Amino acid sequence: MESLRIYGGHYAELSRRFATWLGLHSTDATAVLEIAAAEERGTPLSPARLSERIPLSTGATTALLNRLEAAGHITRAREHSDRRIVTLRSGGHIQERADEFFGPLAHRLDASMSHYPPQFLEQVETFIADLNTTMDSHLTEQDAVTPHSPHAPDGRIP
Repeated sequence: MESLRIYGGHYAELSRRFATWLGLHSTDATAVLEIAAAEERGTPLSPARLSERIPLSTGATTALLNRLEAAGHITRAREHSDRRIVTLRSGGHIQERADEFFGPLAHRLDASMSHYPPQFLEQVETFIADLNTTMDSHLTEQDAVTPHSPHAPDGRIP
């Protein structure tokens, strides 16, 4: 678990550096990455799903999307048969910039993982998926029984 915590810290630092490299606030860069990753999976996000993934209020998500759209980093489209549903797409240059930034790391990771048999990597993938499912379940249960802030309504820590 300690190794996964360290990996998470490295991932967060890499995301922060990507944001700086793009000239974006870290939350904006995280949103762009979430939108691009969802597109790559073939399951583009709606604004509501994005606000859950990055956790922002709907108002803050709208402001973020307005900034990203004005800068040409994302587009909002009504592609669904229900025209009320908005689909988020990354701007064409975002994938190119992400490939440029993350490409060298991807090559290093591919080289590092090439030493392991495919069956072992599948087991690791299954293990991490199980960890994520467990964490998601725990967080969902916590959401149902505890507020998101440890502070009392008057600002004191209980």
